[in-house]
Amino acid sequence: MPVPWFLLSLALGRSPMVLSLERLVGPQDTARCSPGLSCHLWDGDVLCLPGSIVSAPGPVLVPTRLQTELVLRCYQETDCDLCVRVAIHLAVHGHWEEPKGEEKFGGAADPELEESRNAFLQAQVVLSFQAYPTARCVLLEVQVPAALVQPGQSVGSVVFDCFEAALGAEVRIWSYTQPRYQKELNLTQHLPDCKGLEVRDSIQSCWALPWLNVSADGDDVHLVLDVSENQRFGLSLYWNQVQGPTKPWWHRNLVWPLEPDSVRTSICPFREDPRAHRNLWRAARLQLLPPRGWRLDAPCSLPAEATLCWQAPGGGPCQSLVPPLPPANVTVNKALELPLLNVHPNLCVQVSSWEKLQLQECLWVDSLGPLKDDMLLVETRDPHNNRSLCALEPSGCTPLLSRASTRAARLGEQLLQDLQSGQCLQLWDDDLRALWACPMDKYVHQRWALVWLACLLFAAVLFLLFLFRKDQVKGWLRLLKEDIRAGPATRGRAALLLYSAEDSGFERLVSALASALCQLPLRVAVDLWSRRELSAQGPLAWFHAQRRQTLQEGGVVVLLFSPGAVVLCREWLQDGASTPAPQGPHDAFAASLSCVLPDFLQGRAPGRYVGAYFDGLLHSDAVPALFRSVPVFSLPSQLPGFLGTLQEPGDPRPGLLRERARLVSQALQPALDQLLKAPGDPGDPEDGTRDGT
Repeated sequence: MPVPWFLLSLALGRSPMVLSLERLVGPQDTARCSPGLSCHLWDGDVLCLPGSIVSAPGPVLVPTRLQTELVLRCYQETDCDLCVRVAIHLAVHGHWEEPKGEEKFGGAADPELEESRNAFLQAQVVLSFQAYPTARCVLLEVQVPAALVQPGQSVGSVVFDCFEAALGAEVRIWSYTQPRYQKELNLTQHLPDCKGLEVRDSIQSCWALPWLNVSADGDDVHLVLDVSENQRFGLSLYWNQVQGPTKPWWHRNLVWPLEPDSVRTSICPFREDPRAHRNLWRAARLQLLPPRGWRLDAPCSLPAEATLCWQAPGGGPCQSLVPPLPPANVTVNKALELPLLNVHPNLCVQVSSWEKLQLQECLWVDSLGPLKDDMLLVETRDPHNNRSLCALEPSGCTPLLSRASTRAARLGEQLLQDLQSGQCLQLWDDDLRALWACPMDKYVHQRWALVWLACLLFAAVLFLLFLFRKDQVKGWLRLLKEDIRAGPATRGRAALLLYSAEDSGFERLVSALASALCQLPLRVAVDLWSRRELSAQGPLAWFHAQRRQTLQEGGVVVLLFSPGAVVLCREWLQDGASTPAPQGPHDAFAASLSCVLPDFLQGRAPGRYVGAYFDGLLHSDAVPALFRSVPVFSLPSQLPGFLGTLQEPGDPRPGLLRERARLVSQALQPALDQLLKAPGDPGDPEDGTRDGT
């Protein structure tokens, strides 16, 4: 009879492999054991009473593993029943008592201990079998010579033939010893029906069933029944509904016998057929439910997996994300929750089956609007709370602050600042990972608009500078004029500033000093302006390169002492040659001590190094004596001497040097006052660190 393809393909599946079974003749149960063991099967069944677990008095035999095999118990050639053969693997549990007293020192052995070791290990093993509506327990006695075994050693197995069971039944098997020395073993098995076994001519209950074959012809499926004239049978076409409520309107009972306990069999020949799956996916639909829900609607259960992905504007594949949705099969026709903290229009849900994408839907496009040109940052944390960040791009996840030629690498520092300032939206978080969406609108303006805006801002800054700081601007211009007159010989000496990065206030103070020195005939290098190179090379490698270049060009290394820097120096001097751990990812001072201190210890520092500290933050006595072999200045009170030391030979006249010191002091004093007034900073008297105390 032809049946519509779509209807039948959703209900049927492929037939199982057919098995050929061994035949046992006679109704009696038997037991046999492997070589080295002796065993005996008690007559009749016993009571199933496991009892409580007791301690073993010494080495004992215990079951360790169960194995089953299907066989046929035949009374005549065509009168057989399905039977379950059980193999019990045994091992030695427990230890012999250790010898005491004289035996340890070569004395005579205990005769009773020697006798026990020459005896047999014996066990009573119970085998329990349950298959509705019957239950049985049999008892097996097993023994093995104690001298041939060791504790923990497998000694062999015992095979029991057999427990009778019905076709298609679920059987449960337990095994334990009497008395019981450990938790009982258990095993559950689903037996096949007539279709899965080569028993059509052996088990009479299978004679009542017609044999069904299925074939496809285009869009139609043909059912071919092999049935004799005297057979009474029924055929039911139904959904194999594993999940969700049953759907009786898809059930068609063509003809089913009225007997209450008639033997039945089933077949699903199209469970893995690709044509049936294509038909099913055409009828499926993926829905996104606000605020964070989703649901897969389908006529029946589906072997599918769902994942989250990030869809960038402009096309391209949707990139898979962590967290993945639960890897178990998707529950159809049921609203599920997405593990998100916030929603975003670029987040999508993909549903795949057999590693092939079937459905994709982006989140709440109608309510959240079109896709955004946002950058997705993936944060990874290790167990020590160290974190790393990368930006998801079509080429992969690009680490921030890298030297790659991608948009994320070029804007790495800005993206990191946006994240730290709270401008990014957190989408998901757990103990080890997090997802952030950072807006990119402010970085994608038209280039000419940015150029014009920069020009206008620059003109406005110049105008305001002339209005409010006329005297200082005139001073800088006068210095520039003097520098031009003096020629290139007095310009451009290199200066490398080293400091301990204690807090943001101290870094602002160092930045103000470096910026002011740049206005003089000095070329200043400081790690604040080289964070990308410092992250790529590491603090120690960056310092080595800068120090070598500065000294080769006749420059000077400036050591800026602070309470934290003094502590690091003292720890280094106390520990000998061991290098202190860096205080942060950009702390070049801690990394440089292994190079700086040997120069002072070996007398190579004069003429190459200069020391300085800030008024109110450190007392002059706090500077370690080793560093006083070079000039050490207090800033800004001793700025003229400090600037004079930094100049090349042939210093300018004293009036010009005082003017430079005044301008540097004006630039430095606001940052120093702000640091001294800030509560809880390293210079606060309450912290006990001001003036080195």
